[in-house]
Amino acid sequence: MRSTRATAAIARLNARDPGHDYVMTTTRDGHFILSEWVGDETKAVTAPCDLESFVALVNGMGPQQEKRMTKNDIAFQKQLTKKDKGA
Repeated sequence: MRSTRATAAIARLNARDPGHDYVMTTTRDGHFILSEWVGDETKAVTAPCDLESFVALVNGMGPQQEKRMTKNDIAFQKQLTKKDKGA
């Protein structure tokens, strides 16, 4: 189903930003709209957009989580910075 990626993006946004309750609506022509529950009604946050734009927009909203870094990732980053300084 097309909207699975969009639904997952909304779920991640709601988990990152617990102070807001975001929902997604779809239009007849297949576009997605991000809305927020305010009281007993919803207010549109975005204009209708296609799936790719919608997911990118929702992923960029709200507080962002830091990416987990393993010991190997940290060591690799150190090696990259050493090579950049030596060049």
